[in-house]
Amino acid sequence: MPDGKESEKPLASDFGMTAEDLAKEFKEHSVAEFFKKNRQMLGLTGKIKTLCVIVHELVTNSLDACEEAKILPEIEIKVSELGEEYYEIYVRDNGPGLTQDTVGKALGQLLAGTKFHRLIQQRGQQGIGASGITLLSLVTTGKTVQVISGTGKGKAFKCDLTIDPKKNEPKVMNLEEIDKAFKGLAIKAKFKDVKYQKSDQSPLEYLRRTAIANPHAKISFTEPDGTTTIFERSSKDIPKRPIPIQPHPKGVTVDELATMAKYTKSRKVSSFLKEEFDRMGDKAIEEIAKAVDFDLNTDPKKLSWEQAEEIVKQFKKIQFIAPRLDALIPIGEDRIKKSIRSIVEPEFLEVVERKPAVYKGGFPFCVEVGIAFGGNAGKLAGKDEEGKDVWKSEIMRFANRTPLLFDAGGCALTQAVQSIDWKRYAIKDFENSPLTIFLHILSVHIPYTGAGKQAVSNEEEIMEELRLALMDAGRKIYRFIGHQRKEAEKEAKKKMYYKYASEVAVAIAELTGKSKKEIEEKLHAMVLKHLKLEEKKEKEEAEKLNNLTEEEIEKEYEKRKAKEKKEAEKAKPKKKKIIEVENGE
Repeated sequence: MPDGKESEKPLASDFGMTAEDLAKEFKEHSVAEFFKKNRQMLGLTGKIKTLCVIVHELVTNSLDACEEAKILPEIEIKVSELGEEYYEIYVRDNGPGLTQDTVGKALGQLLAGTKFHRLIQQRGQQGIGASGITLLSLVTTGKTVQVISGTGKGKAFKCDLTIDPKKNEPKVMNLEEIDKAFKGLAIKAKFKDVKYQKSDQSPLEYLRRTAIANPHAKISFTEPDGTTTIFERSSKDIPKRPIPIQPHPKGVTVDELATMAKYTKSRKVSSFLKEEFDRMGDKAIEEIAKAVDFDLNTDPKKLSWEQAEEIVKQFKKIQFIAPRLDALIPIGEDRIKKSIRSIVEPEFLEVVERKPAVYKGGFPFCVEVGIAFGGNAGKLAGKDEEGKDVWKSEIMRFANRTPLLFDAGGCALTQAVQSIDWKRYAIKDFENSPLTIFLHILSVHIPYTGAGKQAVSNEEEIMEELRLALMDAGRKIYRFIGHQRKEAEKEAKKKMYYKYASEVAVAIAELTGKSKKEIEEKLHAMVLKHLKLEEKKEKEEAEKLNNLTEEEIEKEYEKRKAKEKKEAEKAKPKKKKIIEVENGE
């Protein structure tokens, strides 16, 4: 042996783990166990945010349930402090309730429910929220969630509910019928490591915004100190129920088309396209058939990736009809105006509703934008040195009538507002203006950035629609501020004229010996005549202002900038020229 040493037999550990060893470690985990370890993916991060998200999940479920049952929602929420960072949350609605068979799956099994598999506009869409709250109660307190449910007819029931994270299965305990009349669903749950705090991201602010986007709902909220706030409904019209739809061909991807083809019941590609896509008519099928290199009578299950690419390529060339309007139910211009006026009380309010569009995936969406100016618009930020109120602008984001309070920086709605040059619309300092910007996106599938559903993904089509709506509303506010500025100038001019008219009247009376009152009256009449001529001219200018296009507003903005620059240059102190004298010259 070399060096007189005996060779040592290599051990298996010297080569690392074998495939067989790794196979022994391979385990399948339930989705509940995954979210138990990754609560942040449900938006359950931070003590203040988590408490607000709990209220959000339970309230959105109540609103969806009431609207599906065509019931005007009445929702009661109560937050009680049990100890340090220890709270009990109670939410009750007047909806259709749950049955004994479905209560476990609805509140104690993640990714189970009526939402994820349907293309329909609704607040929740994943089947995670309420079950995630049940899971959170378990992992922070070890306690069950108490549930009472009833239809208003027959006996109601109550039970204790929790979730088995290992199996993602509900555990329903102490199920029993109760004799008293009860209609709706009531949930009471306890949570630790959460905190209630009055702020712009509190449950109270969340419910205030919920009331703005849902004027048909009555919401009662009791804070831990016992203060109760009631948001009365400003409309008795229950929103129409949107209908489930198929994907729109304009935004579908190759992968989605290929996947749908594998599971279709259709026997031909032509019938598959016609039956499983929205707005797909015979004319479109004929255009596709002429353009692709294969027979549309082929079995869709045999469709290759390359053939799916051909179809999607043709989708982009065809002018399809816009998505069906009955699939999306906006809040509506009148309702938004009525709701914002009742809560914000602005001097000026403009609401713009865009027509439905499609973003990638074939999902139709539309946006509603409102701009409120003056009055109680914006957020009161304190007092200045003179004791006057200081206001800051406020951006209210909504998705399918649900407020988005968190993750604003990474949200397409915030980014759309920030992309607008507000100075063009006579708003010199956007951050410090009495402005409330209302932005609402509705879709059969909101592209959230995470399961916490607090921010919307920056999809190109969505950004474009938001920007167009904001610019449209911006043009209107430009006209209002322009008119407001003219009125202020006119009033200041009137006061100045009257002041000098009085002084001139005194001087003329002394010189002529005539009555000061008569002279003053004649001078005031001359002032009024002059102001009326100016008013006529202003009306003509106002009409011109009302018809300004985006390009003309841009030109006006450039003129204002040039004028302000010129005035700023004039206001600068002039430097004195220093002449050096050398050698006595």
